Amino acid sequence: MESPNITAEITPNPNTLKFNLGRTLIESGSVNFTDPVKSKGVLLAETLFGIENVLGIMAGPNFVTVTKRPEASWNTLAEPIIKTLKELLASGKSLLPADYAATNAPAEHHAANGEIEKRIKEILDAEIRPAVAMDGGDITFYGYENGIVTLHLQGSCSSCPSSTLTLKMGVENRLKSLIPEIREVVQV
Repeated sequence: MESPNITAEITPNPNTLKFNLGRTLIESGSVNFTDPVKSKGVLLAETLFGIENVLGIMAGPNFVTVTKRPEASWNTLAEPIIKTLKELLASGKSLLPADYAATNAPAEHHAANGEIEKRIKEILDAEIRPAVAMDGGDITFYGYENGIVTLHLQGSCSSCPSSTLTLKMGVENRLKSLIPEIREVVQV
């Protein structure tokens, strides 16, 4: 199998880089890994966690975001990550178990409880998640109760200095403008 062309892209989070793979990794959504122990058996996560100073990995449809320790330098980390991703993709091995994304994306599998939740999910999927994915992150829906929307930020968004601004000024304002019943958006 031919070695893929992988490009690194900066994100708003200085500790996270987005690695564009140039091919599909998962059909939709994202898979987030924040714990090396819990990622055992997942080739992509296990291998990347094997690189010193890697703290988190998120796989999106055609990209992987990697979060590093704040004291580490991208000057020394980017190349080993790109080399590892190229080797993994060229190996032809399954990087994620076939059912992993379906069983490990809780927000994707909550039944829509009512019209408001359905509308929230539609707006997230159509507008917000694609925009956030461009920066190497994802936002998943956790719930809606008493006017409060609960979301989970992943990838570059999870520890980004501007994540609160994104959540409040971007996501909350957009959802409130379209769904007047929403009072607040909070992060899990």
